[in-house]
Amino acid sequence: MVGSSETGSESWRGRYYRLEEVQKHNNSQSTWIILHHRIYDVTKFLDEHPGGEEVLREQAGGDATENFEDVGHSTDARNLSESFIVGELHPDDRPKLQKPTETLITTVQSTSSSWSNWVIPAIAAIIVALMYRSYMSE
Repeated sequence: MVGSSETGSESWRGRYYRLEEVQKHNNSQSTWIILHHRIYDVTKFLDEHPGGEEVLREQAGGDATENFEDVGHSTDARNLSESFIVGELHPDDRPKLQKPTETLITTVQSTSSSWSNWVIPAIAAIIVALMYRSYMSE
């Protein structure tokens, strides 16, 4: 821990932890996660977590911000999480959490021309229309 100050209910303010220290807290005896650069000690919450202990354990010692936001936690859950804050990630370590932007959608280079994007569906529609007309005339 780097620096320290006590200020009422937010006694964690001014307490900075290095990323290496947070990464050591990745077991059932001490489970810390990072959410929006704040450090949370969720060890006592493992058994109570509605999503199960393993969800928190998978994120232990690392940044769980993206997964936390993807789940869409309620206001009550966000308020409850405030009680588990023990400090903040040291500003020098924050860039280490930046994940490289990755493209989840892969595109294939197409050598076909753009006309095939509308001609094939148009031909299919014409064939279906002719088949329907033939069926109705019988």
